[in-house]
Amino acid sequence: MTASTRALLAVAVVALAATACAPGSSAPPAASTAPSSPAAVRTDAAALGKVTLTVWDQEVRGAQNAQMTALNSAFMAKYPNITIKRVSRSFDDLNTTLRLALSGNEPPDVVQANNGRPQMGAFVKAGQLRPLDPYAEAYGWKKRYPQSVLQYVSYTPDGKDFGQGNVYGMPQAGEVVGILYNRAKLAKLGIQPPATWADFQAALEKAKQAGEQPIMLGNLDKWPAVHVFGTVQGQHVPKEQIATLGFGRKGASWNTPENTAAAAQLVDWMDKGYLNKDVNGLGYDAGWQAFGKGKGVFVIGGSWLIGELGPDMGKDLGFMLPPGAPVATGGTGLPFAVTAKSPNPDAAAAYLDFITNPEAMKVLSGKGLLPVADTGLQAVADGPQKDMFTAFAAITERDGLVPYLDYATPTFSDTLGAALQDLLAKKATPAEFLATLEKDYKKFVDSNG
Repeated sequence: MTASTRALLAVAVVALAATACAPGSSAPPAASTAPSSPAAVRTDAAALGKVTLTVWDQEVRGAQNAQMTALNSAFMAKYPNITIKRVSRSFDDLNTTLRLALSGNEPPDVVQANNGRPQMGAFVKAGQLRPLDPYAEAYGWKKRYPQSVLQYVSYTPDGKDFGQGNVYGMPQAGEVVGILYNRAKLAKLGIQPPATWADFQAALEKAKQAGEQPIMLGNLDKWPAVHVFGTVQGQHVPKEQIATLGFGRKGASWNTPENTAAAAQLVDWMDKGYLNKDVNGLGYDAGWQAFGKGKGVFVIGGSWLIGELGPDMGKDLGFMLPPGAPVATGGTGLPFAVTAKSPNPDAAAAYLDFITNPEAMKVLSGKGLLPVADTGLQAVADGPQKDMFTAFAAITERDGLVPYLDYATPTFSDTLGAALQDLLAKKATPAEFLATLEKDYKKFVDSNG
């Protein structure tokens, strides 16, 4: 589970009952039906005859469920020959059952699979997901999504290289980590939203001198500090190096002066009181909820917090990219993939195209979600949601999106989370912190071929 997905789970406030459907397609598997080139792809879904598509998703929460229900209904209205048999499960339930389902003879046709190595990477390596490149060419998906987004659904066929190779999924929603701020407090302090990293440092100091808590962070769960460190790292380390580290590729090292500077800045923030003293003893939810109630000036967090903080803070809530270098941690929601044994790959690909096309992006936008494509074209009122849309569109257009650092190795989430707690508690120096990360990273890349 990525840090971003844990964040979404942690802040979810609405849970709907899962649809009780039996998994699998009634037709026998026919992997040989896969097209090998764009010319062999059938894009006229209405001409595919009677088809039942079994779709497993984890869009069970309020807005997520609403957009999925709306798009499924619209798809079946447009293509009455295709019936969507939806199985909607919580993220944890999907994680538990998906591996077993994909190894069976009658897996679902379409599944949502976590981007990271333990799920999508493992499924690609096992030959359980269908490479979608012929469909990507036929439908123009590579024009729809910039490479900074496509990298999150790309693997080499052996599953070893993440972020390059074939396309194995299509995401609907986007995610970006930025800086949330209290507009009213900035105005009271006489501070404009920072335009540079130096401006941000000055704003933190001014807030501290005025008796405010500059940044609120709840890191009891370990992973939230990953987003904070990633944001600081982006201002010190070239984005190409961050991508290499984040995707667990050879060719980079944690033991560099740039990474040392990033780690040292995080320690400096603790020393100066820019981060709350109880950072490691405060839960993630408690941290951002305290911010929403007026404690603190800034929160470094993801776009998913807009929906949680917006109702209470209204126009006092602002969201911006990290000021300075055009680099931000982010990615996509869980992508939809086509299983290798699906007997209906053309219908499945038509479904993926439909739920990610420009009209679908409008549906997501209307439900308050962040569409991964055409983000800047969505019409939303001024306020935090528009700030979020503008930020995501800008960072993807500049190819500045870098991966969540816990993607790096199958064990890196635990390694990095624990190491960051030690760094913030000053139980480890920046050099010791980076040595811990380098050991996990190097062991993996050396064994990964």
